[in-house]
Amino acid sequence: MGSRTTISILVVLLLGLVQLANSGHDYKQALSKSILFFEAQRSGHLPPNQRVSWRSHSGLYDGKSSGVDLVGGYYDAGDNVKFGLPMAFTVTTMCWSIIEYGGQLESNGELGHAIDAVKWGTDYFIKAHPEPNVLYGEVGDGKSDHYCWQRPEEMTTDRRAYKIDRNNPGSDLAGETAAAMAAASIVFHRSDPSYSAELLRHAHQLFEFADKYRGKYDSSITVAQKYYRSVSGYNDELLWAAAWLYQATNDKYYLDYLGKNGDSMGGTGWSMTEFGWDVKYAGVQTLVAKVLMQGKGGEHTAVFERYQQKAEQFMCSLLGKSTKNIKKTPGGLIFRQSWNNMQFVTSASFLATVYSDYLSSSKRDLRCSQGNISPSQLLDFSKSQVDYILGDNPRATSYMVGYGENYPRQVHHRGSSIVSFNVDQKFVTCRGGYATWFSRKGSDPNVLTGALVGGPDAYDNFADQRDNYEQTEPATYNNAPLLGVLARLISGSTGFDQLLPGVSPTPSPVIIKPAPVPQRKPTKPPASSPSPITISQKMTNSWKNEGKVYYRYSTRLTNRSTKTLKNLNISITKLYGPIWGVTKTGNSFSFPSWMQSLPSGKSMEFVYIHSASPADVLVSNYSLE
Repeated sequence: MGSRTTISILVVLLLGLVQLANSGHDYKQALSKSILFFEAQRSGHLPPNQRVSWRSHSGLYDGKSSGVDLVGGYYDAGDNVKFGLPMAFTVTTMCWSIIEYGGQLESNGELGHAIDAVKWGTDYFIKAHPEPNVLYGEVGDGKSDHYCWQRPEEMTTDRRAYKIDRNNPGSDLAGETAAAMAAASIVFHRSDPSYSAELLRHAHQLFEFADKYRGKYDSSITVAQKYYRSVSGYNDELLWAAAWLYQATNDKYYLDYLGKNGDSMGGTGWSMTEFGWDVKYAGVQTLVAKVLMQGKGGEHTAVFERYQQKAEQFMCSLLGKSTKNIKKTPGGLIFRQSWNNMQFVTSASFLATVYSDYLSSSKRDLRCSQGNISPSQLLDFSKSQVDYILGDNPRATSYMVGYGENYPRQVHHRGSSIVSFNVDQKFVTCRGGYATWFSRKGSDPNVLTGALVGGPDAYDNFADQRDNYEQTEPATYNNAPLLGVLARLISGSTGFDQLLPGVSPTPSPVIIKPAPVPQRKPTKPPASSPSPITISQKMTNSWKNEGKVYYRYSTRLTNRSTKTLKNLNISITKLYGPIWGVTKTGNSFSFPSWMQSLPSGKSMEFVYIHSASPADVLVSNYSLE
């Protein structure tokens, strides 16, 4: 018996033992943790409801030297740089997860958290797009950042901001950001229509900018080349942005763009074996296939069928049923490259998941050159990848930090590997961080809960070492597509009609935003609220006076914590009339004069009258004692 055969038998036996030991995974717990990870990656002023308590404010002067406010956004991975291209892809795929599986996220109490994660990104993109043909695509640079090992709260590295404009274009960066804004406009369509409209306005401008002034962004922002080089060019992002703008607007202009440019821009020509922050073709092909299955192809049906053929070749390659199949490790994990391979695992699994539901909705199988595949088989494949990630693998290792017992303890991540700034504010120097913290052999002082690390090599081997950045560094775009897969798997084999046109569910976060029509029902908080303080609004009366309709709104604020609420500050904007039941202090509102606090479980109510949709009400500050 050859050594290769012996190894194969041992792998099979070991997998069998692992599967016996892991009869099932807690997808709900994994979902909660995977969303929590985004809070650890936040840059800027952290909100009062920040759940990752070992992080603090950071990057508070980003953009100042360029005369623009670039505070906020996400650090992409284990460093302290804000890279625009992967950040935008992260937001787009998070939105896609919410659009497809928002109901499942809501029923598991995570929709509010997921939408908060999206908004943290889109708020930053609005700042980064101060003019129609200007987009800031990076803050900081990898060279100076990687020279230091410091917490983001006290980094001393260069925070220069880099932009694209009409003279220094970046169609891939602008196109991906347009896609993110368009997808996010769908997410906020019901819960915050005014914000949704603002996002869509930016999406239109960014797409026009990307299409009119063409060029690769890394030719303009050259400092990004070593870290996020746009190898695929920008045609895939232009198609990707058009696909999302069509989803958001149903505007035939974008449908025509996809139809007329599919052949020349590669949408119908490229057979892909990957989907990620650089190469978007498989995602475009999947979205266009959905349009076709919805019967919206019209005059472009023949072209869209070619998109769909490429989408289905991608799906077939995942299951080894194509002429060119995606490689896998002996343990069954998709394998594309040594550095951060996990990004391709989660993104491919997401595409397979949604396509499985598209097929199920259209009541047909996937036709492959090596045999047909049922929708359930495609979903089972996605499940196998997630189960591998969570521990069903030859090493019995969970590659999600904080899930299970055997997970990475030495993550390549500056913030988690150095004692929390909230615990010890002793300054960590640029190079001193390497000597004191990076070289430590012990576990990270801060658990980076939910982070999905780069993962094993082509033979399922993994070394849990901080300097092994190829395998132990996490990234936001590893987690983003995983949200949708986990939300779907929680529902088991239940089928969904994903082809019906729909809008993501309205969440129940603390912020209550205007509805298209003022007659709205009270909004109730989700089972797992992102804040202990909840707000609901309802219209209680309306009348007409001198041709104008006035509405009376009742707003209820409830203390759902176990402690007494004090020092309350409420921010109210878009208020155009009188208000009763609160005291105005400066630019905010507080308890009425007859109240100093709000006991646990109790509510207070205030009312206002104006001739508009509900005002924007949010809790800006409070204490629990």
